[in-house]
Amino acid sequence: MKQFPTVELERMFLREGVEYVAGVDEAGRGPVAGPVTAAAVIFHRTRIENLSGEIVGSVCDSKQIPERQRGAVAAIIKDSALDFSVAHITNGTIDSINILNATRLAVLRAIESLKIKPQVVLIDGKFLNLRNFTCVSIIKGDRDVFSIAAASILAKTSRDALMYGYSEDFPGYFFDKNKGYLTAEHLQAIRERGFSPIHRRSFSIAL
Repeated sequence: MKQFPTVELERMFLREGVEYVAGVDEAGRGPVAGPVTAAAVIFHRTRIENLSGEIVGSVCDSKQIPERQRGAVAAIIKDSALDFSVAHITNGTIDSINILNATRLAVLRAIESLKIKPQVVLIDGKFLNLRNFTCVSIIKGDRDVFSIAAASILAKTSRDALMYGYSEDFPGYFFDKNKGYLTAEHLQAIRERGFSPIHRRSFSIAL
């Protein structure tokens, strides 16, 4: 059953006088190809205080939304947001600094790319103590916190769009279907064709 997040955490900070609360999430830590992506989103306080309409029944953890619907939901989020940004970290950088550090870098760049500097950042997972920001990490935040769920959708749809493009650039790896995850079909393609320029060579792949 689909679970919709709430805005209780955002409203708590608004009551404490915080004007701008950003939600942040990432996509693409697990695949063996392509970038890791993070998105950040800020909603106006009136949007949080009076949340209603189409966006209420649309935003939830991106994994709970069918792929064919995510693009439409992402468009609703972008139209409703006060500010949003997306950052991609390439497979080459992932290989150089490892996936954990690359994910932290994606999160930091997404926040820094916002035109409005948030006073509080709500992050899915365990990314505390990012430089120059007051961060609150929430396990399963993409399921429970509205702004984080919105960010998860922006990160997922943005990264998927890149993988569709890579599918055309590097045919035969089925990136449009697997999004870089190591499916049986993807593994067989690597065995037959070798690694593409967007594969993460630091990841363990049993050939």
